[in-house]
Amino acid sequence: MVEISRTKWSTDFSKWFRDVISQAEVYDYRYPVKGVGVWPPYGMKIRNNVITLMKRLLDESGHEEVLFPMLIPEDLLRKEAEHIAKFEEEVFWVTHGGKRPLERRLALRPTSETAIMAMFKLWIKDHTDLPLKVYQIVNVFRYETKATHPMIRVREVTTFKEAHTAHATFEDAERQVKEAVEIYKRFFDELCIPYMISLRPEWDKFAGAVYSIAFDTLLPDGRALQIGTVHHLGQNFAKAFEVTYLKPDGTHEYVYTTSYGISERVIAALIAIHGDDHGLVLPPHVAPIQIVIVPIPYKGVEKEVYKTCEEVYKELLKHGFRVVYDKREDITPGEKYYYWELKGVPIRIEIGPRNLKENTATISRRDTLDRKDIPLDRLIYELKKLMDDIKQSLYDRAWKWLRSRVGIVEDIEQAKDIVTKRQGVAVVPWCGSESCGLEIEERTEGRVLGVPLDEKYDVKGRRCIICGREAKHMIRVCKTY
Repeated sequence: MVEISRTKWSTDFSKWFRDVISQAEVYDYRYPVKGVGVWPPYGMKIRNNVITLMKRLLDESGHEEVLFPMLIPEDLLRKEAEHIAKFEEEVFWVTHGGKRPLERRLALRPTSETAIMAMFKLWIKDHTDLPLKVYQIVNVFRYETKATHPMIRVREVTTFKEAHTAHATFEDAERQVKEAVEIYKRFFDELCIPYMISLRPEWDKFAGAVYSIAFDTLLPDGRALQIGTVHHLGQNFAKAFEVTYLKPDGTHEYVYTTSYGISERVIAALIAIHGDDHGLVLPPHVAPIQIVIVPIPYKGVEKEVYKTCEEVYKELLKHGFRVVYDKREDITPGEKYYYWELKGVPIRIEIGPRNLKENTATISRRDTLDRKDIPLDRLIYELKKLMDDIKQSLYDRAWKWLRSRVGIVEDIEQAKDIVTKRQGVAVVPWCGSESCGLEIEERTEGRVLGVPLDEKYDVKGRRCIICGREAKHMIRVCKTY
């Protein structure tokens, strides 16, 4: 029997997170290489359900899946100067094949713009080849020098979804950026993960991008976690790799490209935001097990209880539910409750002698721990309805929590107080200059997430929190991972 941590989600989040992903068998961080982890079977099922959701959204919007090599020749990586300058300190290099030094170093991909552009040059010839929209789900490697954190700050990212697109015009690439943002909104909404969408400041955009848009969420410890990015790359990579297309008028033009990605940080956010002191709380549609049946045997009626549980189990399977019938006899029903609550199973069904007399089942929902009796002849209907209710409840609760921790602040010391105490996100007036933006970061000891794109803040009459000049934007600032 797994011993359940009593670490509090609300008071010691970092330890709670490490405990729960280990004890619920989601992610094992004991692998003997710093900054990497292993997905055990239960965690792998959560991961696969999340990936399946993302792949469906991409496939439905005209993207096609590809798979590129992990190794990138050094000369390819160096073709886009700004890009390699950003990643120089993070690249893992392969220098030998066996005992023989390689003629040119090979990088373990930190991201794939350079690798993909080399192939786009071969694939794209004519305007009829555009737009081209591909994606892959792969491992990427970055030599993280800060303190590593399981699933959040790692050296091997094991669930990296990167999409890459090519277009005939800047405007069509911009349309693709907007489509990517909408795809991510649908994705995070399905996972009931609240988010802030921001235009990253110039000093913090993706290397080689014209501009970058980021999705951030707030974790229980008051730090923001970047969970998705979308980049308009203009013609920067196309020019570096000479990717052109033949226009209808017979001239050649460089393509315009975009890229956008997510990682297992999404699953970290899923766990962190919905969890509680009992363990995981999973939305039903991504939970590996949606329902667990726990018999409550009583002397003299054990066979009848087990028989009814078996019948309910088979009926639920027939209706497509992911269900487990916990027949273990070496532990008590109470121990089973704690075990499945730790695992985050959305619904528990209990059947005992009283239920047999009343022809009911007792239903317990994981998100609120509320219980009620349901007639067996209405069980399927009520379970489907309950799953929708749980998903909506998780969505509403998460968004309410995030919104309660984001607010306008017009005094730099007050902003610093909010940021340093990890109370949430301060939205402050900004004149638009990089020097004032960097000073906001320095004086608040936080990080500027960027200009909000999902909320409209009135800047009329507001003054930059640093220089006092007329504010051009409101920007979000907080502690981050």
